[in-house]
Order: sequence, then structure tokens, then C-alpha cells
Amino acid sequence: MAIAQTAPAGDLTLGPVLFNWAPEAWRDFYFRIADEAPVETVYLGEIICSKRAPLFQPHLEAVATRLAAAGKAIVFSTLTEVMSKLDRKLVESFSGAEMVEANDASAFAYLYGKPHHVGPFVNVYNERTLAVMARGGARNVCLPVELPSTAIRTLAAEAQKLNVALEVQVFGRLPLALSARCYHARAHGRTKDSCQFVCENDPDGLVLRTLENEPFLTVNGIQTLSYEYLDLSGDLATLQDMGIRRFRLSPHSCDMVAVATIFRDALDGRIHACEAQAKLEALGLEAPFANGFFHGKPGTHWQPAAKH
Repeated sequence: MAIAQTAPAGDLTLGPVLFNWAPEAWRDFYFRIADEAPVETVYLGEIICSKRAPLFQPHLEAVATRLAAAGKAIVFSTLTEVMSKLDRKLVESFSGAEMVEANDASAFAYLYGKPHHVGPFVNVYNERTLAVMARGGARNVCLPVELPSTAIRTLAAEAQKLNVALEVQVFGRLPLALSARCYHARAHGRTKDSCQFVCENDPDGLVLRTLENEPFLTVNGIQTLSYEYLDLSGDLATLQDMGIRRFRLSPHSCDMVAVATIFRDALDGRIHACEAQAKLEALGLEAPFANGFFHGKPGTHWQPAAKH
């Protein structure tokens, strides 16, 4: 039974791939997204490690062309941490693109005054920061994943005044922190400069365990992520009520076309939140779901949707 919609459902977006996938697999993933996934916007670019970027560069033009031909809007995402001349050059290389997402303050030197996006790695926690972003040319801000619903609601009201779209991640492991060190290299007795791209062995990140052998966090090169997978499919109606109209999926090695279809059906009212959560559960991901941050609880907490 269809659920009546009282407001526009909103757009699904696909964030940049965070992990070091084989270049051909990376290419084929985006080809399938172009052909099959019900997403409106796709973010492209290596955002974790500049050493990885040359691996995907040979396929970037073909991927962008395929996505554009499928009617997807393309946004190029910058690095999350800029520490070297190579990093700076990679950020600068995207400055002439039609639309760019800044994931580090260094990108603003090239983007200030131009329409651009701001990624979730920039700490937009309050209305004054959001206003500064808007004055600099930001047209879309993806909020940090640790914000509770109360803060999102406040920022959504301010965003409407500033004519800025807000985006919220609704699926995928939560990006929590960045480091100057490469955890993947260290775990294998290597240095950051001689890592030999060992992160390619973990397509969804390397799971960390406590001394009691309990899974705790996930690492991806210099990045720390949650062990759990975020699922806000049960909270989409609340987000829509706040005025959020852009919902981000973070790519993983699971069937992301199926994930996008589930969220699209939930947004459009073709399935209830409980059914969406059940369908995501049936995908058999390696870790449990969580939505604690959104509900003002520890991030690992899981609150299922209310049954109808």
C-alpha cells in the first residue's frame, strides 16, 4: 500500500568511494551505478590518500562520461587531509571542475566565491559556520555524521534562510577521524611511504578488535570509521520533516544498487521504514547497523523503526 507524500521526497546521492578498490572494479562499480542505481548525484574522487589517485585516473573520464550520459549530476570531491605538495596539487587539479566538494579547508582557497559543495569532513556544527560557508559560495553542505537530530533540525532551519541545501549520510560506515599516520601500513609492519597499497586487501576497511576480541572500529589507510553500518532508513520521514532533501549513501562492496533502490522506495513511500530496514538486513553485511548519533545516543546504538 502506498504512503501519501506531503512534500517532495528528495534526492539520493552517492558519496565518493572511500576504499582502495582495484581500478577496474572501481570503474565497473560506477558503470553499474550509472546504468542501474536510482541516485541523482554521484561524488567522484580519491579523498583519503593522494597516492591512490593515479590508480583511478585512467578510468575517471570514462566513468564521468557514463554517469553524465545516464543523467547523474557529478561532483568532484577533494582530499580530506592535505599534508604535502602532492596533496595540494591534487586538490588544485579539481578547482576548474563544474562542481567540487571541499573536504578540507585548503580547498576553499580555490573555491571561494564559486558555487561549490562542502563535505562531511568539514566541521559545520552551528548556524554561524553554515553562514560563513554560504557567504563563500557553498550551495550544498553534507553535515558531519555525529550530529544528533536536534542539531540537524536547527541547521536545516538556518539553511533554508541561507538558500543552502543540506545533505545527510543515511547509509554506510561512519567516518570518525583522520590521522597523519597510515594505520593500514602500520598494521602490516610498513611505513606510510612504503605501504605497497596494502589497504587494497580490505575493500570495506580493516576491522579492529578490542583485547577481548570484540569488533570495535574500522580503519582505511589514515581514516578511522565505525565498525557498524549507519542505517537511517527508519528516520527518513523525520529528516524530510526537518526540510532535508538530500540523502547520502556511502559506497561499500555490497550491492549498492539494491541499497539505493531500498532507500529510493522508502523515500517515495513505496515501502514502510520497517520493510526498508528488513531489506537492508537481508543484504547480509559483515557488521550490524547503528543510528545512535542521530538519536542523541552513543554511535553504536541501534533504534529500530516503530512498527505500523
